[in-house]
Amino acid sequence: MRCVALLVCGFSLVCSSESPRCVAAEIPPPAGERVVAPEAKWELLYTRTAPIQGGLTEGPAAAPDGSIYFSDIPFGSEGGLIVRFDPRTKQNTIFTDDSGKSNGLVFDQAGRLLACEGANFGGRCISRWDVATKRKTIVADKFDGKRFNAPNDICVDSAGRIYFSDPKYVGAEPRELDRMAVYCILPSGEVREATHEVGKPNGVAVSPDGKTLYVADHDNGGDDVTKQPPPQPGAMKIYAFPLATDGTVSGPRRTIVDFGDKKGCDGMTVDVDGNIYLTVREPTRPGVLVVDPQGTELAFLATGPAGQSAEKPVGLPSNVEFGVGEEAHVLYATIDLSLYRMPLKTRGFHAFDR
Repeated sequence: MRCVALLVCGFSLVCSSESPRCVAAEIPPPAGERVVAPEAKWELLYTRTAPIQGGLTEGPAAAPDGSIYFSDIPFGSEGGLIVRFDPRTKQNTIFTDDSGKSNGLVFDQAGRLLACEGANFGGRCISRWDVATKRKTIVADKFDGKRFNAPNDICVDSAGRIYFSDPKYVGAEPRELDRMAVYCILPSGEVREATHEVGKPNGVAVSPDGKTLYVADHDNGGDDVTKQPPPQPGAMKIYAFPLATDGTVSGPRRTIVDFGDKKGCDGMTVDVDGNIYLTVREPTRPGVLVVDPQGTELAFLATGPAGQSAEKPVGLPSNVEFGVGEEAHVLYATIDLSLYRMPLKTRGFHAFDR
């Protein structure tokens, strides 16, 4: 595979000639030397070539063996993909071409792949894959006897509890639950509502000490963003919820980031120091915003040109995850229809890697 390096504002985006969809315009260099070297580069690793339409890449997840699994989600009835990237060979392989419209992914302590299967012809459940056999089982698809809306993002804490968000953005499937919420699946299999104090929950993460649940409120205003005229948006904020030792929310939420009238965060992850990495889908400033637990900005990793209009922006990130082992300092990001990575000065946190 022949590669071409495009020099952009002092750093290069490495783009495959077989994968023409890369961000080839002026992009600000990364900022925040505590987190990232100013010369750090985004490296392009994957761009969709499958004959599926629309949608985006999502949900990168680091496996215990160091490989990265991620979702490639089309719109409509076409099947979604889960793709495996091998950092050693730099090869991508299709893990499954029938993902149930998986979105967020994460590995549990047993090395199994957990997937949020969404709506729009998806499974609307949390599924679990044995990556060796490719056997899939359903972990949960209902709360109080009602089907989930569209599970979106997911994380696992050190006690094996699974937290996931359940908003609704697309799909003609009727809703059975009367609200959008964040849920917790206990190791026993019991499903509990963690919180519904969020307009439209999206990205989720638990702090390394297990004491805080972070939730992105990405409220675009309605159940179906394809409707015209577009729905009026609500809150675009990052909330921090205190967690008790049993994993339940134990107090009121705090707002640590308020994006105001700008587009907010989609997915997120945390590093070993408890800092939060937020994927910001704002056309005027797309990128990965790094904040400390109080919400103070530490760094910004631009993923697209600044000052774009909302009409056809490029470089919009959807989710992030750190690698493991030798790549624990490498941040992976799904952007548009692609997967990228960038080396950082920090190291990621994984519940299975303790």
